[in-house]
Amino acid sequence: MTMTLAQLLAPMTPEQFFAEYHDKQPLHLKGDPAKFASVLSWRQINRLLDMTHAWTSHSLKLVLDGKPVPPHEYCASSTGRDDGGTLMQPVVDKVREWVKRGASVVMNDVDSLTPGLASVSHAIESAGLGKAQANVYISWQSHKAFPAHYDTHDVWAVQVEGEKTWNVWEGRAEWPISHPIFRSQTQEHHEQAKGRLRAKVLMKPGDLLYLPRGWYHDALAEAPASVHVAYGAHAPVGMDLMTILGERVLYDAAFRQPLPRQDGSAAAKFALTQRAGQLGQRIAELCRDPKVMEVLERFVADYRYRRGGNDLLGWRGMVPEGAGAGESEGADAAAFRIVATGAKPVRRGAEWVLKAPSGALPLSPHEAEAAAWALARPDVTETELAKAHPGADAAGLLGKLKEAGLVVPA
Repeated sequence: MTMTLAQLLAPMTPEQFFAEYHDKQPLHLKGDPAKFASVLSWRQINRLLDMTHAWTSHSLKLVLDGKPVPPHEYCASSTGRDDGGTLMQPVVDKVREWVKRGASVVMNDVDSLTPGLASVSHAIESAGLGKAQANVYISWQSHKAFPAHYDTHDVWAVQVEGEKTWNVWEGRAEWPISHPIFRSQTQEHHEQAKGRLRAKVLMKPGDLLYLPRGWYHDALAEAPASVHVAYGAHAPVGMDLMTILGERVLYDAAFRQPLPRQDGSAAAKFALTQRAGQLGQRIAELCRDPKVMEVLERFVADYRYRRGGNDLLGWRGMVPEGAGAGESEGADAAAFRIVATGAKPVRRGAEWVLKAPSGALPLSPHEAEAAAWALARPDVTETELAKAHPGADAAGLLGKLKEAGLVVPA
């Protein structure tokens, strides 16, 4: 499963995005519920959370009304599987109680955990926008997880469930980076720096919100439950050039020589100033060196995380390479996400019909009953439908609903 930047931005073109919005101003794009239906679902969230050994107090966090829940209040000390060390791992019963109280759930670093999540990462990184790291934010109506703040990376927020209102403020920090001088700023500072309200953005399933690095924002769930995936695009910056130059000057004797000794005299200060100027000039020359530029160009072009590409049977020659590459996607295809919120069959005389984007869909009585049951759920599998309504052809009905645009593979 892959996605391109054009698909992520549709109906806007990438050309318009780069000309008018990238690193310039926020962008809200409305989309239909099917647009990001394959990115994440409640079923997949529960499946991921059930991988209990994969989560710690660092990767799974709880936040209640702006205050982080201390790890010891929802985790227990456990022995790590790798080195036998101790770590804090979430306890289901404790997490349940906090969620009942309204605590938001934050799942960190999920950008490669499922094909759907990785597809948005691929779209961002393939466009040269930097390394895409994703967090899932699950929140409940009227409970705000975080106060007004900015991020040290561009934010691409994908709404997959429910609704959430974002306050986008006029203030913007000047290209902040992940460093203590920015992380140590107080909430009082942020409240003063955020400025006036620029826009209130209501995010619905299928919507996309882009925020340039440093732009102040906060959000509050409007529906009973809201899920969005926030992709942070960490682009290479000028300081990365200094790192490359730092490695290059190891081979330049001028940078290995001692600096002029300082004895407080004017001559000593002048000598140090002269040496600093010479070294600065040498750095400028290195910045024009074709070999240095080749390293820098390759660094910027390849600035992304590496995901996927595994094909064990193909590598062994047991099947053609690539034949099994989509296995995990095929497994997810058995589940269908309901995208027609509120749709249900109605009786017209002796017949049943279901209103769909493509028109009225005729159904048999058994299909109508099964469709009503399925469409009242967030998602459904063929097995679940067949078990609940054995009188209906589950595979055939799901095929009809899919063609009608009422469900999509999850």
